[in-house]
Amino acid sequence: MPRQPDPDLESKILDAAQKLWKKGGTKALTMRAVAKAAGTNTPSVYRRFRSREDILRRLLQRIRRAIAAQMEGASSPEEGCERYLDYALSHPHEYELLFQQEYELFHSACSIRAGVKLTGRPTRQIMRQKLTEKFGRSPDNYARLLTALWMLVHGAAMLLIAKTILPKDAAAARAVFTASVATLLREAHA
Repeated sequence: MPRQPDPDLESKILDAAQKLWKKGGTKALTMRAVAKAAGTNTPSVYRRFRSREDILRRLLQRIRRAIAAQMEGASSPEEGCERYLDYALSHPHEYELLFQQEYELFHSACSIRAGVKLTGRPTRQIMRQKLTEKFGRSPDNYARLLTALWMLVHGAAMLLIAKTILPKDAAAARAVFTASVATLLREAHA
């Protein structure tokens, strides 16, 4: 009797790749290592993903969806910023992957020529909706504010992940972050 294909193999491959990334970053993520960690063989991985970059793209899509899901549930822009930062701090390896690899995998000339596209609702769009719900006006009015909020959240995330802000000072830094978001939003509405 022929073997039946595993319908969950693609998910297992991505789970294995994510675990390998957490342990060793780019160097740990080889097709052979992914296959072994997923409990399959290298040809099976190649049948589902043409290259390591394809696996990374799918991991990035997964991370973007997870961040978006966190932000979707926020009741306000303030909470959206807090949830974004919470995700980054509780998933530092995934967050670093997102910002180390996203440009090359999705926005570089090579990726554009290959027709690679991001899917899913971007966090920027979600935050624009939260701002519109809070303040009214057109979503187009929030371009500069969105950039300022993203720079603040991303900067806080990277400073805390890299421990540039020492762990003993993390709670105080988080309070400064929360107050800064509130100030930006208050000034934008004034």
